[in-house]
Amino acid sequence: MPKECYFTGKRTTFGRKIAHGGQKISKGGFGLKTTGIARRTFKPNLQTVNAVVTDDKGKTRTKRIIVSTQAIRSGLVIKPLKRKYGYTRQQKQGG
Repeated sequence: MPKECYFTGKRTTFGRKIAHGGQKISKGGFGLKTTGIARRTFKPNLQTVNAVVTDDKGKTRTKRIIVSTQAIRSGLVIKPLKRKYGYTRQQKQGG
């Protein structure tokens, strides 16, 4: 299974790098000619982070997921608290 962003679905895409050679027509040449075509990959900036995610049953839990930096910057990723201080306060209030 390829690495893919959990939220945006970004993954490695493929393309070509085209090299051109030749002298301009205005300078007395015959124009640009394709001298080489090489396959290349475009890789998104994917990071592995711990995030709060809702599972199939509707419960929220912490899970390690692969996400793009665009998803992190746009606020799609909700990170859990580093320490349990906030969780105990919520439990005392009944939430």
